[in-house]
Amino acid sequence: MMTVEEMVAKAKRDGASDVHVIEGLPPKYRLDGQVQDMDSVVMTHDDCVSIARYLAGEEGYRTFDKVGEFDGAGTYAGNRCRIHLFKQQGNPSLALRLLRESIPQLENLGVPPAVLKLTDLHKGIVLVTGETGSGKSTTLAALLDSINHHYRSHIVTLEDPVEYLYKPDLCAINQREVGKDTASFAEGLRASLREDPNVILIGEMRDKDTIETAITAAETGHLVFGTLHTGSASDSIDRMVQVFPADEQTQIRLQLSMTLMAVLTQQLIPKKGGGRALACELMIVTDAIRNLIRAGNTPQIANAVATSAAIGGQTMDQALLRLVRSGQVTKEMAVHYAHNADYVRKNC
Repeated sequence: MMTVEEMVAKAKRDGASDVHVIEGLPPKYRLDGQVQDMDSVVMTHDDCVSIARYLAGEEGYRTFDKVGEFDGAGTYAGNRCRIHLFKQQGNPSLALRLLRESIPQLENLGVPPAVLKLTDLHKGIVLVTGETGSGKSTTLAALLDSINHHYRSHIVTLEDPVEYLYKPDLCAINQREVGKDTASFAEGLRASLREDPNVILIGEMRDKDTIETAITAAETGHLVFGTLHTGSASDSIDRMVQVFPADEQTQIRLQLSMTLMAVLTQQLIPKKGGGRALACELMIVTDAIRNLIRAGNTPQIANAVATSAAIGGQTMDQALLRLVRSGQVTKEMAVHYAHNADYVRKNC
């Protein structure tokens, strides 16, 4: 049986992003978005239990055995990892995400140039959205670390679990882990308003209380970064509004129109010859977009983003076309990941 240290070492060496352990299958890892075998030896039930105990510790394993899930983070083979244990058909399974050993510089991630200016904001809400594994945590870490190196501020993060560890430079930084340092995102966020922060990171804006408090924080002069599992700027606005009862949605749209500053939506696209390229939609909130948010006319937001190149905005489909024209991805791959496949097909 491969140990956790051996799995992480091999995944790191081969450039994989995730490791999966499932009873009855050999250990697997994700290379360039594709799940592949790491080894030929099939994992037994005892193997899976042993790995789960090692990762969670005895107390954590007892909790996991009772509730069926466990989240954590740790360093293995010299690489910090995010841990998620879960049960399937009564058996322990593992998903292990390898995190970068150091926080990358924002300008090296391939984000649109206008994203670099978001660190100059002093209040409002900035969302980084996309599906699981699209690089949201890395982009957020790079944004906060840029602030850390350029401004004398107080940063408070709320994470589940803590992933990247910041080294304070000009900023004072407090990283709080949900379940360990605070009961929930909503509770931690409410408490953070009494902690004299300039910048607040919310690992996931997943419920009404968290979104409502995030808006309040932005209204009271804080810069709030958050994530959503949404595929576009307009979807993000709809998601935030729709968690509220119908009779509150008009007021929330008004508040969002005044506090939302930008939405960055990410996808990682397989590149020619291996690896993945970052494709980003960037909505910089203009007066015209604020009016659309207030009116609940989110279907028109994509058109507003498409014509915002002068201020650095771009749609996901425009980003995909740039990747095709620069030779990084194939036309077929761009069409597959497009929001409007016909538009991308005709303009490649």
